[in-house]
Amino acid sequence: MRARRVEWAKPRAGGLIIHAVVRARCFAPTVTLMGDSMVSDLIRKLYVYYAWANRRILDTAARVSPDQYFATQADGQSLHTILTHTLGAQWVWLHRWRRQALPARSEIAAIADLETLRARWETLDAELQQFAATLTDAELDNVISYVNTRGETWSYPLWQMMMQVVNHGTQHRSEAALRLTELGHSPGNLDFLIFLDETK
Repeated sequence: MRARRVEWAKPRAGGLIIHAVVRARCFAPTVTLMGDSMVSDLIRKLYVYYAWANRRILDTAARVSPDQYFATQADGQSLHTILTHTLGAQWVWLHRWRRQALPARSEIAAIADLETLRARWETLDAELQQFAATLTDAELDNVISYVNTRGETWSYPLWQMMMQVVNHGTQHRSEAALRLTELGHSPGNLDFLIFLDETK
Protein backbone atom coordinates (compact mmCIF):
# COMPACT_ATOMS: atom_id res chain seq x y z
CA MET A 1 0.00 0.00 0.00
CA ARG A 2 1.30 3.47 -0.83
CA ALA A 3 0.44 7.13 -1.05
CA ARG A 4 -0.92 7.98 -4.45
CA ARG A 5 -1.96 11.23 -6.10
CA VAL A 6 -5.59 11.18 -7.23
CA GLU A 7 -7.00 14.05 -9.29
CA TRP A 8 -10.47 14.70 -10.71
CA ALA A 9 -12.44 17.55 -12.22
CA LYS A 10 -15.12 19.18 -10.07
CA PRO A 11 -17.70 21.62 -11.54
CA ARG A 12 -18.55 24.86 -9.83
CA ALA A 13 -20.75 27.90 -10.46
CA GLY A 14 -20.25 29.69 -13.76
CA GLY A 15 -19.29 26.56 -15.65
CA LEU A 16 -15.67 26.72 -14.51
CA ILE A 17 -13.77 23.57 -13.64
CA ILE A 18 -11.48 23.22 -10.67
CA HIS A 19 -9.24 20.25 -9.99
CA ALA A 20 -9.35 18.59 -6.60
CA VAL A 21 -6.16 16.80 -5.60
CA VAL A 22 -5.89 14.39 -2.69
CA ARG A 23 -3.36 11.91 -1.43
CA ALA A 24 -4.90 8.47 -1.13
CA ARG A 25 -3.61 5.19 0.26
CA CYS A 26 -4.15 2.49 -2.32
CA PHE A 27 -2.63 -0.53 -3.99
CA ALA A 28 -1.15 -0.10 -7.45
CA PRO A 29 -3.38 -2.02 -9.88
CA THR A 30 -1.96 -5.00 -11.72
CA VAL A 31 -4.27 -4.97 -14.69
CA THR A 32 -3.36 -6.44 -18.06
CA LEU A 33 -3.82 -3.76 -20.67
CA MET A 34 -5.07 -5.72 -23.67
CA GLY A 35 -4.99 -9.45 -23.05
CA ASP A 36 -2.64 -12.42 -23.35
CA SER A 37 0.63 -11.69 -25.19
CA MET A 38 -0.54 -8.35 -26.63
CA VAL A 39 0.79 -5.98 -23.96
CA SER A 40 4.42 -6.99 -24.40
CA ASP A 41 4.12 -6.74 -28.20
CA LEU A 42 2.58 -3.27 -27.87
CA ILE A 43 5.33 -2.07 -25.51
CA ARG A 44 8.04 -3.32 -27.85
CA LYS A 45 6.44 -1.61 -30.84
CA LEU A 46 6.03 1.65 -28.91
CA TYR A 47 9.73 1.71 -28.01
CA VAL A 48 10.73 1.19 -31.63
CA TYR A 49 8.44 4.12 -32.46
CA TYR A 50 9.95 6.12 -29.58
CA ALA A 51 13.44 5.74 -31.03
CA TRP A 52 12.19 6.59 -34.55
CA ALA A 53 10.53 9.79 -33.33
CA ASN A 54 13.62 10.76 -31.33
CA ARG A 55 15.77 10.38 -34.45
CA ARG A 56 13.41 12.62 -36.42
CA ILE A 57 13.76 15.37 -33.82
CA LEU A 58 17.54 14.99 -33.54
CA ASP A 59 17.99 14.97 -37.33
CA THR A 60 16.04 18.22 -37.52
CA ALA A 61 17.86 19.80 -34.57
CA ALA A 62 21.12 19.25 -36.46
CA ARG A 63 19.86 21.69 -39.13
CA VAL A 64 19.69 24.72 -36.82
CA SER A 65 22.68 26.83 -35.84
CA PRO A 66 24.38 26.38 -32.45
CA ASP A 67 23.07 29.78 -31.41
CA GLN A 68 19.51 28.72 -32.22
CA TYR A 69 19.97 25.34 -30.52
CA PHE A 70 21.17 26.89 -27.26
CA ALA A 71 18.99 30.02 -27.32
CA THR A 72 16.87 30.39 -24.17
CA GLN A 73 13.25 31.34 -24.77
CA ALA A 74 10.79 33.21 -22.53
CA ASP A 75 9.99 29.99 -20.64
CA GLY A 76 13.65 29.62 -19.67
CA GLN A 77 14.15 26.60 -21.90
CA SER A 78 16.27 26.00 -24.98
CA LEU A 79 16.14 23.15 -27.46
CA HIS A 80 19.12 21.70 -25.65
CA THR A 81 17.50 21.80 -22.20
CA ILE A 82 14.24 20.30 -23.53
CA LEU A 83 16.07 17.43 -25.17
CA THR A 84 18.48 16.74 -22.31
CA HIS A 85 15.53 16.71 -19.89
CA THR A 86 13.73 14.14 -22.05
CA LEU A 87 16.85 12.01 -22.33
CA GLY A 88 17.53 12.29 -18.60
CA ALA A 89 14.05 11.11 -17.66
CA GLN A 90 14.35 8.13 -19.97
CA TRP A 91 17.75 7.32 -18.47
CA VAL A 92 16.45 7.51 -14.90
CA TRP A 93 13.43 5.30 -15.57
CA LEU A 94 15.52 2.57 -17.19
CA HIS A 95 17.79 2.50 -14.12
CA ARG A 96 14.73 2.20 -11.86
CA TRP A 97 13.41 -0.76 -13.84
CA ARG A 98 16.79 -2.44 -13.70
CA ARG A 99 17.02 -1.62 -9.98
CA GLN A 100 20.33 0.16 -10.55
CA ALA A 101 21.72 3.28 -8.93
CA LEU A 102 20.38 6.33 -10.71
CA PRO A 103 22.69 8.30 -13.01
CA ALA A 104 24.14 11.33 -11.28
CA ARG A 105 22.77 14.69 -12.31
CA SER A 106 26.31 15.63 -13.25
CA GLU A 107 26.30 12.89 -15.91
CA ILE A 108 23.28 14.45 -17.57
CA ALA A 109 24.62 17.99 -17.11
CA ALA A 110 27.87 16.90 -18.80
CA ILE A 111 26.01 16.48 -22.10
CA ALA A 112 27.20 19.75 -23.54
CA ASP A 113 26.21 19.63 -27.21
CA LEU A 114 23.90 17.98 -29.73
CA GLU A 115 26.51 15.51 -30.96
CA THR A 116 27.10 14.16 -27.45
CA LEU A 117 23.37 14.12 -26.76
CA ARG A 118 22.65 12.15 -29.90
CA ALA A 119 25.33 9.55 -29.22
CA ARG A 120 24.06 8.97 -25.68
CA TRP A 121 20.43 8.86 -26.84
CA GLU A 122 21.12 6.29 -29.56
CA THR A 123 22.78 4.07 -26.97
CA LEU A 124 19.94 4.55 -24.52
CA ASP A 125 17.22 3.85 -27.10
CA ALA A 126 19.01 0.61 -27.97
CA GLU A 127 19.21 -0.32 -24.28
CA LEU A 128 15.49 0.34 -23.84
CA GLN A 129 14.58 -1.81 -26.81
CA GLN A 130 16.85 -4.57 -25.50
CA PHE A 131 15.18 -4.29 -22.09
CA ALA A 132 11.73 -4.57 -23.67
CA ALA A 133 12.68 -7.38 -26.05
CA THR A 134 12.26 -10.26 -23.62
CA LEU A 135 9.53 -8.93 -21.32
CA THR A 136 6.45 -11.06 -20.89
CA ASP A 137 2.99 -9.79 -20.05
CA ALA A 138 3.36 -11.26 -16.57
CA GLU A 139 6.60 -9.36 -16.03
CA LEU A 140 4.97 -6.16 -17.25
CA ASP A 141 2.29 -6.60 -14.58
CA ASN A 142 4.95 -6.72 -11.83
CA VAL A 143 4.74 -3.76 -9.46
CA ILE A 144 7.97 -1.80 -9.05
CA SER A 145 8.55 0.67 -6.23
CA TYR A 146 10.93 3.61 -6.35
CA VAL A 147 11.81 6.74 -4.39
CA ASN A 148 11.53 10.00 -6.31
CA THR A 149 13.70 13.11 -5.96
CA ARG A 150 11.46 14.39 -3.12
CA GLY A 151 11.97 11.24 -1.09
CA GLU A 152 8.46 9.90 -1.81
CA THR A 153 7.90 6.20 -2.47
CA TRP A 154 5.70 5.29 -5.42
CA SER A 155 4.69 1.95 -6.90
CA TYR A 156 3.26 1.05 -10.31
CA PRO A 157 3.07 -1.96 -12.61
CA LEU A 158 5.98 -1.93 -15.04
CA TRP A 159 3.76 -1.50 -18.10
CA GLN A 160 2.34 1.73 -16.68
CA MET A 161 5.83 3.12 -16.07
CA MET A 162 6.90 2.21 -19.59
CA MET A 163 3.84 3.92 -21.04
CA GLN A 164 4.68 6.98 -18.93
CA VAL A 165 8.11 7.27 -20.55
CA VAL A 166 6.60 7.10 -24.05
CA ASN A 167 3.97 9.71 -23.18
CA HIS A 168 6.51 11.98 -21.47
CA GLY A 169 8.70 11.81 -24.54
CA THR A 170 5.77 12.73 -26.78
CA GLN A 171 5.10 15.85 -24.72
CA HIS A 172 8.66 17.14 -24.92
CA ARG A 173 9.23 16.13 -28.54
CA SER A 174 6.17 18.26 -29.29
CA GLU A 175 7.77 21.20 -27.51
CA ALA A 176 11.00 20.67 -29.45
CA ALA A 177 9.09 20.27 -32.72
CA LEU A 178 7.34 23.60 -32.15
CA ARG A 179 10.67 25.37 -31.52
CA LEU A 180 12.17 23.80 -34.64
CA THR A 181 9.16 24.70 -36.77
CA GLU A 182 9.35 28.31 -35.58
CA LEU A 183 12.98 28.30 -36.72
CA GLY A 184 11.90 27.10 -40.18
CA HIS A 185 12.84 23.45 -39.71
CA SER A 186 9.77 21.32 -39.08
CA PRO A 187 10.54 17.68 -38.19
CA GLY A 188 7.46 16.65 -40.17
CA ASN A 189 4.72 14.30 -39.07
CA LEU A 190 5.58 12.24 -35.99
CA ASP A 191 2.31 10.29 -35.82
CA PHE A 192 2.44 6.64 -34.82
CA LEU A 193 0.64 5.58 -38.01
CA ILE A 194 3.20 7.44 -40.13
CA PHE A 195 5.90 5.48 -38.33
CA LEU A 196 4.09 2.22 -39.10
CA ASP A 197 3.74 3.13 -42.78
CA GLU A 198 7.38 4.15 -43.08
CA THR A 199 8.77 1.08 -41.33
CA LYS A 200 6.72 -1.69 -42.93
